[in-house]
Amino acid sequence: MEGGCDTAAAAGTAMEVEAEASLFSAGLSGSLTPNPAASGVASSATRRLGLRNSIQTNFGDDYVFQIASCQEISTLAVSLSTNALKFYSPATGQYMGECTGHTGTIHEISFSTPSSPQVICSCSADGTIRAWDTRSFKQISLLNGGASREMFSFSFGGSSGNLLASGSNSQVLLWDWRSSKQLACLEDSHMDDVTQVRFAPNQQSKLVSAAIDGLVCVFDTDGDIDEDNDLLSVMNVETSVAKVGFYGNMYQKLWCLTHIETLSTWDWNDGTRELNVEDARSLATNKWNLDHVDYFVDCHYSLPDDRLWVIGGTNAGTLGYFPVKTDPAGGAIDSAEAVLEGGHTGVVRTIYPAGSSLERLGQHRGIFGWTGGEDGRLCCWRSDDIVETKKSWISSMLVSRVEKRTKGRHQPY
Repeated sequence: MEGGCDTAAAAGTAMEVEAEASLFSAGLSGSLTPNPAASGVASSATRRLGLRNSIQTNFGDDYVFQIASCQEISTLAVSLSTNALKFYSPATGQYMGECTGHTGTIHEISFSTPSSPQVICSCSADGTIRAWDTRSFKQISLLNGGASREMFSFSFGGSSGNLLASGSNSQVLLWDWRSSKQLACLEDSHMDDVTQVRFAPNQQSKLVSAAIDGLVCVFDTDGDIDEDNDLLSVMNVETSVAKVGFYGNMYQKLWCLTHIETLSTWDWNDGTRELNVEDARSLATNKWNLDHVDYFVDCHYSLPDDRLWVIGGTNAGTLGYFPVKTDPAGGAIDSAEAVLEGGHTGVVRTIYPAGSSLERLGQHRGIFGWTGGEDGRLCCWRSDDIVETKKSWISSMLVSRVEKRTKGRHQPY
């Protein structure tokens, strides 16, 4: 069995120095709410979030790729460009351990396994999907698609909950998670790397796949899976797809971010595009008084508020939550409602909210969420207005910026 752990190393133990945390707006403990008085730029109602804690994950020049969390076991998992997973306490930032075994870039991690909350899965450019036990930091299972099949994404679902879908080189692979048996290989629907696979939250037999060829496909995975009969619809985004996600009160909508930073929304049940924002970065830039928005990290949806945000970032590490408007008549992207500034010194790769998509932002024990990026930092952001606390702590290793070498970005063309 491959894989292992290293619990002897420690992170975030360098001498600490004080760093100013900007907190200047009212009502930081509530949810992100619309600002009726918002004009073309961010107003005084914009929530400026303070840095609660910052961890240097490696004291080197490696990137933080993705953050995943399991509230049941109070564990924060971080994938790094060293092809390793590191684990931290979300409450204290204490280093807990490390899993190693992948020999290629880790493209995605998730705690969403149907077996146990202690299990986290990861997929990699080495052609494998691996499961790890976070108690022992040992690998407990491995699905091998072959060295020629780079695994870009995976998702658990199906009517029984035991299906595992993975996106590979122009293929969608389906496995029985219990037996590790491959059930199907869908290879005629996409012509290029499948960057995303997602089972619909409220229709678990429906699977959405998205690829560099610009196509988003919907499959029915009930029964014996036959690509000719079970491909329900195809949506053409017309450019390489980076990320997709579900939103809407019945999760009947799909948001889509591309590798050229465009944003679109769809009704995936009938395959219709509802919004197409080709100049999304310019629109977002005009909605705050900060630097130009250079890229989009992700989207976040709040079910109680039925609100969708696109999260834009600058090359200097500042992030903004920009509401996506369903009626684009006055502009598809609205004024930034939250700004995360002062934590990162480079491109931010991932943001993980403290609450799930079923909760309002910023109502989880005063913590807004966590971010990670190309500066190797893992930052925790607070959402509560702590009057007596105007400072936060940051490792002295983070004060000066280190020039990074380019690595790990997926090139669509």
